[in-house]
Amino acid sequence: MKRLIPMLLAPMAFVTVIAGPASAAQAILPGYWESTNRMLSPIRTTDVEKRCLTPADVEKFMMGPSNRHYTCTYPTRSFAGGKILLKGTCVSKKGRQVAVSGEGAFTATSFNLTANIATTFAGIPVSGRASTEARRISDVCPPKDATASD
Repeated sequence: MKRLIPMLLAPMAFVTVIAGPASAAQAILPGYWESTNRMLSPIRTTDVEKRCLTPADVEKFMMGPSNRHYTCTYPTRSFAGGKILLKGTCVSKKGRQVAVSGEGAFTATSFNLTANIATTFAGIPVSGRASTEARRISDVCPPKDATASD
């Protein structure tokens, strides 16, 4: 469970804001981003990552958050007036289902998102809460070898 929430939230953080309509007022800008991902419960952890988002990445991410561990769908997805609201389900390659709901706010150069996640582990219901705060730290990404955490 300790790794489950960050694995779901980290990709969600970089993509949720840009999954709505493709307009300059409703999308984050490409560039070099820094994200602080916190698992608030059941176990507290903090992870900071830097990531380069190219215009091609923004286009790809507009299809919705997912990563190599989970495929996610969000039947409820709203990105309007600088506010984010989403509710959906992520499914692992092994079929584990995780309910995800999140709320937050965004601008073209920053966003924050708090998510509630619920699943079962060995038949026992488990829930967690996590947050991400991210900001665009540069409009230009460093050379590829300098971005070891990407």
